[in-house]
Amino acid sequence: MDQNTGDGERPAGPADTGWLAARFEADRPHLTAVAHRLLGSAAEADDAVQEAWLRAARADIGEVANLTGWFTTVVTRVCLNLLRSRRTRREEPFAPQQPEQQGPVAGGEGADPVREALLADEVGVALLVVLDTLGPAERVAFVLHDLFAVPFDEIAPLIEKTPAATRQLASRARRRVRGRAPGPGDDRGRMREAVEAFLAATRQGDFAALFALLDPDVVLHADRLVVPTPEPVTVRGAEPVARGAMAAVARARFTGLALLDGGVGLVMAPFGRPRLVLAFTFEAGRITAIEVIAEPERLGRIEIGVLPAEGPTVVPPVLPPAPQAEG
Repeated sequence: MDQNTGDGERPAGPADTGWLAARFEADRPHLTAVAHRLLGSAAEADDAVQEAWLRAARADIGEVANLTGWFTTVVTRVCLNLLRSRRTRREEPFAPQQPEQQGPVAGGEGADPVREALLADEVGVALLVVLDTLGPAERVAFVLHDLFAVPFDEIAPLIEKTPAATRQLASRARRRVRGRAPGPGDDRGRMREAVEAFLAATRQGDFAALFALLDPDVVLHADRLVVPTPEPVTVRGAEPVARGAMAAVARARFTGLALLDGGVGLVMAPFGRPRLVLAFTFEAGRITAIEVIAEPERLGRIEIGVLPAEGPTVVPPVLPPAPQAEG
């Protein structure tokens, strides 16, 4: 078997730890991307990649032809173990508090909320939310195949399934990710533009831009857990609704576009866990109503999906067959 990885000669004889560490560091961005999509947390992804390095440093890599793929296999196995452990001892749900109040504990020890928010933006808040609803094998099958172009016959050994069963898992996950089809007469393109503009104006604190998106008689309904308050809140009129959005700048950094029961809306999901959604009603190109939902029972009844990408997706190199060296 060819011992050259294609990006530098491998030292002869036993693996040189310094050379292996350099190769691992070169692949770290790719490995972190895989781990983050599998786990949904930047802090947990960093831990998984570090654990993968400890395993790699102890392994016999003499017969490994493609180290990038082998590293990816090791990271996937570490993540799969974490996902299975998470499934058996499901974390306690978030208390109804603001994301800026959560601190590191909510996203795992050492979590950086700003970095988590940036990575969530990169991946897509809605995608992280949907991935969190999938079982471990389903999540691995979908992420590796649909996001990283890994063939099913190479994923199957990792999740102890046949290639056909792995394909079915990914297909089922794909349907969940796509969400409900649009209703008759829905114009997703115009709705998307308006919701994107609403989110951008909120993040930038641009009152004038927000005000221009709202119908003069817009009505906002928020359930009692949104603020929170003893009773639901109703706000009427473009000016007070826009001013209320100005107070939600911190929340907006954890918020992204999503399909909500087939319509375009926003989901706020710090660390990939849905905390509230904003559903919009449009008339004549303006927002006439906003429903803000944070009550867990109501959130659980909303089908959250991912808006289709507007451009081509670039995927990293394909993962080779899982080797035996890692043990």
